[in-house]
Amino acid sequence: MRSLKVLRFLPRVLTGLTLAAATTVMAQGYPNKPIRLIVPYAVGQGTDIAARYIGDELSKELKQPVIVDNRPGAGGNVGTQAAARSPADGYNIMIGTNATHAANAYLYANTGFDSQADFEPVAMVGILPLVFVTKPSSPINSMPDLVRAARAKPGSLNIAISTTTCRLAYELFKSRGEAPMFPIDFKGSAQALTGVLGDQVEFMVDTITSLRAAVTSNQVKALGVTSAQSSKLLPGVKSLAEQGISGYELVGWTVFYAPKGTPQEALNVLSAALNKALVRPDVQEKLLQLGIEPQRKSMEELKAFGQSEKEKWGRLIQGAGLKPAA
Repeated sequence: MRSLKVLRFLPRVLTGLTLAAATTVMAQGYPNKPIRLIVPYAVGQGTDIAARYIGDELSKELKQPVIVDNRPGAGGNVGTQAAARSPADGYNIMIGTNATHAANAYLYANTGFDSQADFEPVAMVGILPLVFVTKPSSPINSMPDLVRAARAKPGSLNIAISTTTCRLAYELFKSRGEAPMFPIDFKGSAQALTGVLGDQVEFMVDTITSLRAAVTSNQVKALGVTSAQSSKLLPGVKSLAEQGISGYELVGWTVFYAPKGTPQEALNVLSAALNKALVRPDVQEKLLQLGIEPQRKSMEELKAFGQSEKEKWGRLIQGAGLKPAA
């Protein structure tokens, strides 16, 4: 009987010890040791490059080392699961994306974490819009032109697709513009672009980062970007929404997260330090060079943003008939 009473009160005891430890850490002056930054992608990948750059800036603000820990695998799920299971002590954070914290919940049968329940958003880095393009010789010069052409011959115009994000950008266009096309899968952005330049496919949608050089060198013609407004990454090109495709917005994004239960004091310090660095003109210019359009949201705004984005990506994935991987 006594053993049962001990077991009954054990969770309360453990919770009390955790809170006491967290309070002690904060009382000692946070941060007072290195911070681990988990990157759920491989070294050299775009998110990793951005994370390392911002990690260095965060280190300068906090006067503590920020150590990058790459944990790639399963579309970002391996590293994100590791972050979710890390001590919520303020010394473990991760950089997440629209894949890890929105789309993957619908693309994998079991991610090993709950993107909303297991994390606290800390600060937003920015967005990664996509762009629809075609060859300069094409008679199509805008997204309304493409809508009219696709409606005139449903399913006859083809479009190159190289990632799930590209596929969903097309699916949203098809839905919002009521303009069905025929998607053709390619293994990567370079192969898709080669297909457009070689007249194997008429149109393409991919990140501005992947296509900016081809656009600025006039190898392809930009028709519209997928952010709500025109993007600093590709000045002079209007968004689909600005061209009359109502309600269209689909972008990649990058946000820093901490494990759920991280002390609020630590979250506030991390958020303030990250935002102080991210609003600096030199940092914003560097992010644009990396293909990220800086965008700022408060921690409360990020909670609502994360939930709405997860719902949006879920609707698109299920509407496209994409089945979860095991």
